[in-house]
Amino acid sequence: MASQPPCVPSSPKYPDEGGKTAPQECNVQPPLVRAADDVHHPGKLPWAALVAAFGLFRRPKLEVQQDRMLEPLNTPAMDQEPSKKLWIPEKNFWGDHDPLSKIPFQILSGHQHTVSSCLFCVNDTKLLSGSYDCTVKLWDAVDGSIVRDFEHGPKAPVLECSVTADSRRIVAAAYDKTVRTWDLESGKLLWSISHENIISSCKFSPDGKYVASGLDVDHGICITDAKDATTVSHIKDHHKKSVTACCFDPDSQKVASVSLDKSIKIWDVTSQATVLTITQAHSNAISNCCFTFSGHFLCTSSWDKTLKIWNVHTGEFRNRGACVTLMRGHEGCVSSCHFSRDTSFLASGGFDKTVAIWDVGEGYRKISLKGHDDWVMDVAVSSSKKWVLSASKDKTMRLWNIEDIDSIPLVMEYKKALGLKVKQCEECDRPFSNYENDIFSEIVTKCVFCRMDAQHLSAETSSSPEKDSSASGYSLGEDD
Repeated sequence: MASQPPCVPSSPKYPDEGGKTAPQECNVQPPLVRAADDVHHPGKLPWAALVAAFGLFRRPKLEVQQDRMLEPLNTPAMDQEPSKKLWIPEKNFWGDHDPLSKIPFQILSGHQHTVSSCLFCVNDTKLLSGSYDCTVKLWDAVDGSIVRDFEHGPKAPVLECSVTADSRRIVAAAYDKTVRTWDLESGKLLWSISHENIISSCKFSPDGKYVASGLDVDHGICITDAKDATTVSHIKDHHKKSVTACCFDPDSQKVASVSLDKSIKIWDVTSQATVLTITQAHSNAISNCCFTFSGHFLCTSSWDKTLKIWNVHTGEFRNRGACVTLMRGHEGCVSSCHFSRDTSFLASGGFDKTVAIWDVGEGYRKISLKGHDDWVMDVAVSSSKKWVLSASKDKTMRLWNIEDIDSIPLVMEYKKALGLKVKQCEECDRPFSNYENDIFSEIVTKCVFCRMDAQHLSAETSSSPEKDSSASGYSLGEDD
């Protein structure tokens, strides 16, 4: 789920609670234009009609041509008999958003408001979404149909939803300060709990035993037993400002959380202590975070338009290599991030309405997926790595088929321009890209992750951890 930048319009429908206004759209209706004394003048047109007509005449030539090209793809009206000449094969349900990219996608429509959260489940055959229209929906990934609306849902916007690794249960956090859990197969509500604070984020642990919630007003996180909804830990003032997102590591032992205060914290569930604190991780608020499937690295997305990959296994974060910064991928705030299962690529969504696909090994953007009409709030990557799912403020989701992404002309030309070639990491066997024109290309035999580990080991032999930690602004354990 995306945390929104500070320019979100508010709505009187959901008043401020704890200093935060519910993220609702401002539905401003245009003024009605009436003739003087209600007298109709056949020779005069209302100003609204004149403005609309003038806008049509002023439309760019390219836009008009694009509309004409798309006319045959429009669904015919129900009361009209479709022409045989306009018959489109079922395969064309997928369309190209950009002639250069050749990335097919499917638009999933069914929500009445911003789609705030999305993810894959049931072996990539189903999709889960949460929305500001106060619903949580289960979708069929094949035909894009809605399978179920979950019963006894919240009466306020849904901010995030999550699913267990076995796809048996789902959880959703809403703006009414509640967390609800359902059985995915039957749709039955299992339990519902209320907090004193707005819940900005919720995640199941990979083993399904816990639910981690990020809290707004008290700047904390709450760990809940997923079976009986009892509280395991409630850490108040964990951050200095509101928590925007949280997630478990693959071992279900640690919870990473990020905040508007630009910091990253990792909480150990067993020892009940903060084991890692990064005080100035970004230059602006951090919107989201996600672990690699090894748990060795953590990615964070930020309103500073960048993403960063941190080596949380060693606890060392130095700008000279232990942290990889992904830049020039989005033109605005980055709202969300998600690793592929093998960490070969990363998907991110932004408030520039795009989805970026990153080559993680060398930290460059492979392609930007365009098509949404508003902010991309959340992204997810399928276990098979063939699909990327995006949720948007434009009330839709898009399912992108990226199976052949490396063979499309746009990506191939970009790789060629950069002089990239693929190698196999000699240590972890992960494929990674390298620069052909780099004079050191012949001796670079490890991916960026293994090189980060090597830099950490070499730094340990040259300096003490305490000196490096204080110099870079990061600390282990509790805050100073």
